[in-house]
Amino acid sequence: MGDKVNSGCPVTHFQLPVNNADRAKEFYQKLFDWTITDMGFDRDYQLISTVPTDDEGMPLEVGAINGALFKRESVDEYPSIVVTVDSIEDSLKKVKVSGGKVVRQKEPVMEIGYYAEIIDTEDNLIGLWEDLPNELK
Repeated sequence: MGDKVNSGCPVTHFQLPVNNADRAKEFYQKLFDWTITDMGFDRDYQLISTVPTDDEGMPLEVGAINGALFKRESVDEYPSIVVTVDSIEDSLKKVKVSGGKVVRQKEPVMEIGYYAEIIDTEDNLIGLWEDLPNELK
């Protein structure tokens, strides 16, 4: 149990689709005492802080992750996780040869990073995140 194991790419974010953002926000704040902040994006995207964060919104607790609520646009949207990878391009190549599907190609997110989405072999949606290099921020 005490041996350190290379755990690979970390899960760093989760996303929950909602039909009614105000109702969901109230539910999660009351149930889990999460802080939920409206980001003003087109899809009513709201950041969820599950634990205290630093000035850049990163969790201060080791291993903790934060997430987001977003407005559900279709009945086939489900909760998903986001995994941080070193290179989205390399990961998308691996997805194809591993039997998964790319459903959203790499796209920039503001001036903080890149995002893509895949479907694994079991039809689960997984987001891929690549941080923007510090010299480009």
